[in-house]
Formats: sequence, structure tokens, C-alpha cells
Amino acid sequence: MFYTTGVLMQHCCVKTRKAKFIGELLVPVAPFDQKSGRETWTVAFAPDGSYFAWSQGHRIVRLVPWSKCLKNFGGEGSNRAGTRRLSRQNSEGGTVVPVGEPREHTIDCGDIVWGLAFGSSVPEKQSRCVNIEWHRFKFGQDQLLLATGLNNGRIKIWDVYTGKLLLNLMDHTDIVRDLTFAPDGSLMLVSASRDKTLRVWDLKDDGNMVKVLRSHQNWVYCSAFSPDSSVLCSVGAGKTVFLWDMDKYSLIRKLEGHHNDVVSCEFSPDGALLATASYDTRVIIWDPHMGTVLIELAHLFPPPSPIFAGGANDRWVRSVAFCHDGRHIASITDDRMVRFWTIDETSPQAIAPLTNGLCCAFSTDGSFLAAGSRDGSVHFWACPKSIASLQHLCRMALRRVMSTQQVQMLPIPPRIRSYLSYQDL
Repeated sequence: MFYTTGVLMQHCCVKTRKAKFIGELLVPVAPFDQKSGRETWTVAFAPDGSYFAWSQGHRIVRLVPWSKCLKNFGGEGSNRAGTRRLSRQNSEGGTVVPVGEPREHTIDCGDIVWGLAFGSSVPEKQSRCVNIEWHRFKFGQDQLLLATGLNNGRIKIWDVYTGKLLLNLMDHTDIVRDLTFAPDGSLMLVSASRDKTLRVWDLKDDGNMVKVLRSHQNWVYCSAFSPDSSVLCSVGAGKTVFLWDMDKYSLIRKLEGHHNDVVSCEFSPDGALLATASYDTRVIIWDPHMGTVLIELAHLFPPPSPIFAGGANDRWVRSVAFCHDGRHIASITDDRMVRFWTIDETSPQAIAPLTNGLCCAFSTDGSFLAAGSRDGSVHFWACPKSIASLQHLCRMALRRVMSTQQVQMLPIPPRIRSYLSYQDL
């Protein structure tokens, strides 16, 4: 697929502004830190927005109250004195913290940390196990957990509020590259590993493994739940995107369209869209219900041939994230850029420089983007501001409860049906 001259000119003429940088978290550099092991492979925000966590390299995970980050950055990204860096002093190292306020923690995981995920409990959400008469752990409504995936194949579960180790899950035989909790509060955890498997764990059943999902022929890089927790997407060292039924633990379908390894994936907040990032220089937005491509976000113009895209090009897309407003997407690439996109445009809305970026995640309210890099640092930008239309808000509300197939059956005008199906992108 190639752009005509007119299309390319149209792309070049689209006004792209610079994203607003608001702050960074830096790691002290020692001589030995110049070697591998410093990378921030994952950044994560707690579901309730109370904490931010990142793997800062050399076995260490930092847990910082998000309100403290904003305070040190100057509030809502509007620091009049300019961009600031967060103080590195830990609350456990002498700083007085008022009773009841979130505490900062430094966690030594014992090995290089690749994956991070927050999980919160909903008491009425029962465990799927048969024998529920006795459990070692009783998770309350205010429970907040952090799962860490390690280089040795282990998964460690931590209490976010105390920083204490709760569980040590051992079954993977290689690096645990990614972790994701079901968003329904069931504390079902899925781990993606270089041992070519996905494993499902029930933390309400003391971390017992429920199922092993096998279809990947190579390393599994990333997985993501749909908002209703019914579908899991997984991607890895291969061109295929896998969709799983998490009620039956069976494969629903495979999505074909990328020309190189697929390394990152995330659903939109209403579950109607799926974004996947690949080393082929593209982010593809799919309809996961129909398995069709809706839009391609290209990071190289004109788009490369499949042969070039399938090789070692310099535009590898490392990470993709969906904003909680359902309209914005962020991507991290090897061309030292962060790009902010909207779902109805094929050109970036805003860009920002970032050297050696590896991962990204939007804050819980969608106002900020955090991006981790190879030197263990994290950088933050304000998400481009725009007011969502009433039509889009109605579409999101409807698509949270209706699949594309159900929308297609509605007795409504074709134009409205197309809009609700995101086919007008």
C-alpha cells in the first residue's frame, strides 16, 4: 500500500503540535548502570489513580503516590516555575508522612522486572475455584495489589499499601514479559511469557493457576483484557494477534495484518476497538468483534513495503496505549518520538521527543501519559486537550454493552449504524 502524492501532501499539511512535558522521574546513575538491566520495561497506574509504579532497573520497583508526583510536578501540569523532577527521598527513609496518606515504597524483587500490573479486589466477585471454604488470604474491598513479572519466570504479588510480599507464583520456565489483571475486580491475573504460554492465576484462590493458554509459536510479549473481562488479546514474536474467550479459555480468532512481530496491545474503554503495535512501523486499530482492520496509524511515510516492514527498520513501534476518553492513542517508537493520535485522524495530533522509549501508559483519568526508557527513567506529558462530542459519548455508552454484530442488527439509518460501529474512521 502506497500513498499518492495528494494523500502524502495532505498528511504533511496536517498541523501537529508539541505535547506539553510536565516532569520526569530519574534514577541515580552509577558506572555499572551503563550495562543492561537498567531498563524501565513497564509503567503502571493504579485503577483508582492512587499510585504510580515503574521498574527502574536492577530488580527495583518504585511505588509512588500519584498525588505526590503531581504536587512535585506543579499540580495539573501547570507549574509556573517550569518543569520539575520528583524528589527521590523515600517515605521509609525518614520523611514524615501523615497518618492515612499513601506511602512511597521501594521494592527489591530479587531479579530484573519485566512486567507490572495493579489489581484491586471486589468482595462480591467470587473465586472460580470449587473449594472456597478456606483461603490463606482474605482480600478486602480496599485491597490493592501489585504483580511483578521477573527474569527468572517467577511472579511476585505485593501489598501496595505496606510494600510486603504476599505470594510467589512459580510455573513459567522463562521471562514473564507482561502481566494484566481482569478489570472486573475478580483478581484473575494473566501472565505472558517467553516460554510461549499465557497462564491464568486466581489470586482469590491463593494464587492457584487456573489454565495454560497455548497457541503462540514464539515468545509472548503482551496481553490485555477487554473492559468486561470476557476477552483477552495476546501478541508476541509473530505477525498474528490472538483473541481468547476467557469464560471458556478457548481461542476465538486470529487477526492477520501485521508484517512483523506484534509487541503491544490494548482495548478501548468501551471494548469496541483494539489497538496493536508492531515492529512493522504501524499501529492497527481493529474491530475485535468482527476481526477487521478499521484504521492504520503509520509511523513512516510513505508506508514501507512488507519486505522492509518485516525487517530491522528504524521505526519499530515499542508500545501503544489507549486513553480513557476513548479518543486518544499514544505510541512509542524507535525514532525517538512519542506520538499522540486521535481515532479519527491518520496523522499525529501532538508529538514529543523521547530517547530510547520502551513503554507507555495513560493515567487513570486520561490527563497524562507516562513513558519509560532504557535508562530507568520515566517521562510525563499532558494529554492533548479536546472536548468529546455528545455523539462520541453516546457511542461509547452504547458500545460498552453491545457488540458490533448487535449494532448491525439495530433498525436505525445506515449512517448512524456506521458511526456506532466505528466504520467512519
